[in-house]
Amino acid sequence: MKLKLYFTNEQDKVKISFKMHSLIKKAIKEALKEEKFEYPAEISVSFVDNQKIHELNREYREKDRPTDVLSFPMWEKEELADGSALDGHAVTLGDIIISAEKAKAQAEEYGHSIEREITFLSVHSTLHLLGYDHEVSADDEAYMNKKQEDVLVKIGLPRT
Repeated sequence: MKLKLYFTNEQDKVKISFKMHSLIKKAIKEALKEEKFEYPAEISVSFVDNQKIHELNREYREKDRPTDVLSFPMWEKEELADGSALDGHAVTLGDIIISAEKAKAQAEEYGHSIEREITFLSVHSTLHLLGYDHEVSADDEAYMNKKQEDVLVKIGLPRT
């Protein structure tokens, strides 16, 4: 499966290294593999600060606070399952927006590395791009919780 990630960094609070890009790509590829998504895919990954993600969260989710990650899927779960999203080219799955600032604070709070936290958020968001929604379905929440940790372990990041 071919995966093209487009990275942008719109913040200066946390250094985003090449290692971070590599880990994210490895984790997203593994998540797609686990989900049996075998088509060429494209995903945009942007790093922002708390102020920017707060604005986006307020605008798109009507939640007036910063969050750690936002997902903007291009397709409904059913469209991906029935092939409606496929046109012979790479499938643009959507956008992942990560608050690097919030991720750093959470990594410190949970006692693990910023790399692990941002990679976790990338997998979490990828599952949203594939149609899972923990806020709507308890089954999706349980599935996502397990799958996120499984993917991180498979790529060599320890459980917390």
